[in-house]
Amino acid sequence: MGEPSREEYKIQSFDAETQQLLKTALKAACFETEDGEYSVCQRSYSNCPCLMPSRCNTQDRNPGAVDLDRVANVIVDHSLQDCVFSKEAGRMCYAIIQAESKQAGQSVFRRGLLNRLQQEYQAREQLRARSLQGWVCYVTFICNIFDYLRVNNMPMMALVNPVYDCLFRLAQPDSLSKEEEVDCLVLQLHRVGEQLEKMNGQRMDELFVLIRDGFLLPTGLSSLAQLLLLEIIEFRAAGWKMTPAAHKYYYSEVSD
Repeated sequence: MGEPSREEYKIQSFDAETQQLLKTALKAACFETEDGEYSVCQRSYSNCPCLMPSRCNTQDRNPGAVDLDRVANVIVDHSLQDCVFSKEAGRMCYAIIQAESKQAGQSVFRRGLLNRLQQEYQAREQLRARSLQGWVCYVTFICNIFDYLRVNNMPMMALVNPVYDCLFRLAQPDSLSKEEEVDCLVLQLHRVGEQLEKMNGQRMDELFVLIRDGFLLPTGLSSLAQLLLLEIIEFRAAGWKMTPAAHKYYYSEVSD
């Protein structure tokens, strides 16, 4: 027996009933390729994430076999509790959405997922006040979903402003005084900043005015937060790319 994949470890963090629910949903997201392996697409799992290919059964791969609204809620709930899971959940969601669309011609899971994202977005200030970790996990998750979900090979317009609003919140002075939020802001801009700028360049300009102002705050900013903000300012100025010299400078400073 081989070692479980990191996707299997993620699923194993749930209770037994929820594990089975997710495994059934993900099983529906497996497509057989010419070489007999199973994959979702080039942007997703390279192999069946929950079951060995030999155990996949074409007759069982039916997205309608599970309550996809419940699956969406389970994934969102866990993403708000586990930031490691939230970083990877976009691939899982993309896989299920693709399978449901191709095999059932429906969008129950996507609708449920977007409804939950909207609910959490509307209550984002309460979430931040209640749990800073939950808030950071939510921002990570919505950026992850924005990165993976596509409509006609373009990012979803419906997510552009909510993602921007979350990043603007992270760039406020009270957030910049917390290293967890600065780290989240910089990581998400590395991930989706270039895509967001293409969708709405004016808002990106406004966001970086806040970031530059925050960098110049006389007090309340740790040395690590200053370093991270300077790095993302230079990263964007270089066309969303990092030169080898910049990488060496910033990451040697962080490691020190």
